Amino acid sequence: MMFRRKLLTVFALTVFVSVAAVAGLVLAVTRPAFESMEDQRTAALVSQFQRAFKEQGAEIARRVENIANSEAAIRMTTALNANPGDTAGYFELAQSFAESHQLDFLEFVNDRGVIISSAQWPAKFGYPDNAFETLSAASGQDAFLKNEDLQDASALGLFAVRAVGIGDHPIYVIGGRRLDKTFLSTPDLPAGMRVLLYQNQAEHFSPELLLDAGAGKTSDSTRPAEKFESLIDAVRQYRQEMAAVVRWSPDQADDEIFHAIPLMGAGKNPALLAILLIGNSRRPYVELKRSIRNSALLVGGAGIVLAILLSSWAAARVTRPVEQLAAAARDVAAGNWNTVVDVPGNDEIAELANSFNRMTTELLTQKERLVQAERVAAWRELARRLAHELKNPLFPLQLTVENLLRARMQSPEQFEEVFRESSRTLLAEISNLKTIIGRFSDFSKMPHPQLQAVEVNEILRGVAQLFQAQFHADGREAITCNLELEENLAPIAADAELLHRAISNLVLNAMDAMPNGGTLTLRSRGHDGKTIMEISDTGSGLTPEECDRIFTPYYTSKQHGTGLGLAIVQSVVSDHGGTINVRSQPGKGTTFIIELRSGREALANSAAMTSENA
Repeated sequence: MMFRRKLLTVFALTVFVSVAAVAGLVLAVTRPAFESMEDQRTAALVSQFQRAFKEQGAEIARRVENIANSEAAIRMTTALNANPGDTAGYFELAQSFAESHQLDFLEFVNDRGVIISSAQWPAKFGYPDNAFETLSAASGQDAFLKNEDLQDASALGLFAVRAVGIGDHPIYVIGGRRLDKTFLSTPDLPAGMRVLLYQNQAEHFSPELLLDAGAGKTSDSTRPAEKFESLIDAVRQYRQEMAAVVRWSPDQADDEIFHAIPLMGAGKNPALLAILLIGNSRRPYVELKRSIRNSALLVGGAGIVLAILLSSWAAARVTRPVEQLAAAARDVAAGNWNTVVDVPGNDEIAELANSFNRMTTELLTQKERLVQAERVAAWRELARRLAHELKNPLFPLQLTVENLLRARMQSPEQFEEVFRESSRTLLAEISNLKTIIGRFSDFSKMPHPQLQAVEVNEILRGVAQLFQAQFHADGREAITCNLELEENLAPIAADAELLHRAISNLVLNAMDAMPNGGTLTLRSRGHDGKTIMEISDTGSGLTPEECDRIFTPYYTSKQHGTGLGLAIVQSVVSDHGGTINVRSQPGKGTTFIIELRSGREALANSAAMTSENA
């Protein structure tokens, strides 16, 4: 990835992470605050219900107290103390008192627990009250909850008990009001809150027993009462306050968190008579969370765009000089040592550019010195090699001439025979001299390649065919030649004759390395827009030192070699714009690898070079 893109990425990620962190922090702080606010609102509502409960209980107790202290109740108690069995005249008394004192439930019960009069169920007249012991014990105490049996059902009510203490046999006044939606509507509910009451009158959960302050029995199909079953069952099991989130739809804004408060009856082992459900909508919190998220996305998006713009500007100022330096470095690597980078300013980048310019200047100076040193060394090596190569045939020439002179002076009669033998020797050594001079002349006059479209596989096949007879020549071990050629290779721009000559030299070297026979492999393949040729043998191999010097002109490890063969091969490959490398290990053979450009680019360059040469 380019430095500019890295800088853009860092800027964008920094903004995104910052916005995400702030949004996450706000949400983390907001949630406890909302939960605390919900708890406070719920606690306030519970307090309101408790106050309403006490106020209702106090009002019921006051009205029951007034009935117990009324003249009619006292007369009835006095009369029943005198004649306990004469109760028929009081059959409708409870109903009239209930209507006048606005009570939903009212009964008069004697000290034996027998109902004298009942406003809510008159037919109970004369029957015993099963809960009389608990009710009589609650006489004079605060109001309490109680399930009251009716003719066709039962109802939950808030009751108070007072005794008419006249004579030895008091009469108990038991009165109360229903705990229904009217009672649930007593507190002022804040927005987003609602109250429900579940009457625990069945063994299992029943939706009909759930009352809503706003709608009576719940019947909304979008908010079925069955959603409360698990919460109500948990309260019935553990008999303590619990809370749970009720999900009405996939939209979290419709969720409500409900606090379930058990309502117990009177007595030592009070029964669970009802469950008060206080619901608090989570819509404000969810909408706030969404608003924070949307704001974070908006701010983050705007921040990223701004970061991209700012970072693009900053990156351009920072990376443009760096890109210039990178381009200059590539030019230097390509051989243009005169490259200069012009970066104005006094910052670190400008200092780096100045250092780069000084470096290229010093490199150019060093290159010139190195070229001069190499030129001097090359001339010295050439002189040494010429002296060595010419010295070998000159010594036999000198001996032959000396023999001729000696024979002419000492043995004139044998001069003719010595002259013929010496002439043959002189001609042979002169021919040797001409051969040596011809090789050096060929190396000095390497022609410039005439590039055209060439099929590499055809050249390799031609070389293999050329040496086929020598691979199986008499007097030496046979050499097996394998061709591993990749089909459909793109043509390359090359001089077929020079390339054929270079590969032939490599094949000759491979044959010299396998005097005892072996395997020669010619390969071709394409890779990354290049055509690769490999010439491998299973000969004696080369040492690392020999691999380093093998392409040096006049260097040879052969007894009668000139050291020009591989230098000529490297020159041909270099003139074609390619590279040649060697891979070898002693005793494991040697592989020469030639890489040349292939495809349309190479052919276009070939056409351009041909037009320039023309």
